[in-house]
Amino acid sequence: MKKYLIPLTIMILLFSVFAFPVLAANKPPEKGESLPAINLPIPKNLDERSYLGLSGSGTFKIPQIKAKVVIVEIYSMYCPYCQKDAPGVNELYRLIENNPDIKNKIKLIGIGAGNTPYEVEIFKKTYNVPFPLFPDKDYAIHKACGEVRTPYFMVIKINEDGTHQIVHTQLGNYPGAEPFLELVLKASGLK
Repeated sequence: MKKYLIPLTIMILLFSVFAFPVLAANKPPEKGESLPAINLPIPKNLDERSYLGLSGSGTFKIPQIKAKVVIVEIYSMYCPYCQKDAPGVNELYRLIENNPDIKNKIKLIGIGAGNTPYEVEIFKKTYNVPFPLFPDKDYAIHKACGEVRTPYFMVIKINEDGTHQIVHTQLGNYPGAEPFLELVLKASGLK
């Protein structure tokens, strides 16, 4: 009996070390939930500030964006899938901005997981990203969102009373601008 006690103890210790951090990790926000508390810097760029309907300086929370729906893409400059999807996500932005029925109702932002302001700017210039991108160099937002892989999309519906809820989440598998916009419209109730 004693000869089994040592291997059993080792197995329990290994399980505790490797399994409990995973079990204790944050889970990604799910449909029907609210976003975790995320503070982003108000953009210095006047066009980006205007696009988001923000003024002044300091920080803001995503539900403060002047829109009925906010699409958040968590990406990384180093993610090959994010790089591949960038033109399609840009096309999503253009579809929204060129449609007067939804132009001011849906806004799009990106959060660069582990990316510095410099890396965010490189990604923005390299892929001609027309919507605001924010750095998350210390992974604080990424951790608050359950340390999701990239690209990760969250669609947030902002209610008239200022409350909000996530109506769709998606890891990768970006289907293209038109199918994704259709999904956003249905999930948010704008269609």
